[in-house]
Amino acid sequence: MSLTLDDFDYLLPPEQIAQAPLAERCASRLLVLAGDELADRGFCDLPALVEPGDLLVFNDTRVIHARLYGVKETGGQIEVLIERAIGPHEALAQVRSSKSPRAGAHLRLADAFDVTVLGRAGEFFHLRFPEDEDLHELLEKHGKLPLPPYIDRAADDHDESRYQTVYAREPGSVAAPTAGLHFDQQMLADLARKGVNGAWVTLHVGAGTFQPVRVNDLGEHRMHRERYVIPRETVDAIAKTKAAGGRVIAVGTTSLRALEGAAQDGDLGPGVGETELFILPGYRFRVADALITNFHLPKSTLLMLVSAFAGMEPIRRAYAHAVREGYRFFSYGDAMFITRRNDAI
Repeated sequence: MSLTLDDFDYLLPPEQIAQAPLAERCASRLLVLAGDELADRGFCDLPALVEPGDLLVFNDTRVIHARLYGVKETGGQIEVLIERAIGPHEALAQVRSSKSPRAGAHLRLADAFDVTVLGRAGEFFHLRFPEDEDLHELLEKHGKLPLPPYIDRAADDHDESRYQTVYAREPGSVAAPTAGLHFDQQMLADLARKGVNGAWVTLHVGAGTFQPVRVNDLGEHRMHRERYVIPRETVDAIAKTKAAGGRVIAVGTTSLRALEGAAQDGDLGPGVGETELFILPGYRFRVADALITNFHLPKSTLLMLVSAFAGMEPIRRAYAHAVREGYRFFSYGDAMFITRRNDAI
């Protein structure tokens, strides 16, 4: 089928874009979509929506202090947003300045250290950081937490904890896997008590997740590349769950992309890899049976992904319902629980 960007547009009042988290993580609303049926629930109801033997797959990535401010050798102001580390002392990054820096230029960041511009890699700059210091330690010490562009305030001390999942442990993301932000330790304990199992993947979310799709013909779009890790224990847990008739429930589109990216050659296998998988309606999912996810931006690749998972018309109806009912949208917003439709178009 031929799809265009306009197929994934919707109107959202700006006041429904959540600018801060709720006081309690699990206090969010939960819109349940199963086939053509919608139900308004609370996220605290999640244990009632899953069964003993189901498996939740979480992304344990941790958001790093990826935003840095500094100056060029000419004195011009710059803002650097790390996309991803590509070695112990090198990274790809977005660099905002009045004039793009050239290869060989030196940038002074946080008035603390210098980086060298090695060149370009598509829309990103290839930067080399000081070799006598650990890259992640430098970022944690001198960088700022990078809130999404639709949150119109600077990150504060509260965001340091609330823009991380309670199970975050592997540093590398520049955006949170936001479906996981709704889980607190009590929710995890309640699920375990019910006999719901958990497994882990790691997918480091890049700043490209916020980049707009710039082509109307979606067949021409190319996804940003993201690194993932699938442990052997997770592969075994998924196989065991399916063999017993349980459901594999991806917590967030990042977990889903990691699983589907790793299963592109057929069977899901463990290991480290990179994915630039672009999921559109018509895609046949191989691993996940259900998905917990937040609401996504109009015309975004993530909205296209959930439309592939549940069907374009059910998602349109669900989003229209969420707008009418005053749901909170995007990173600090409310969530959906979606059951996969095998005939989704």
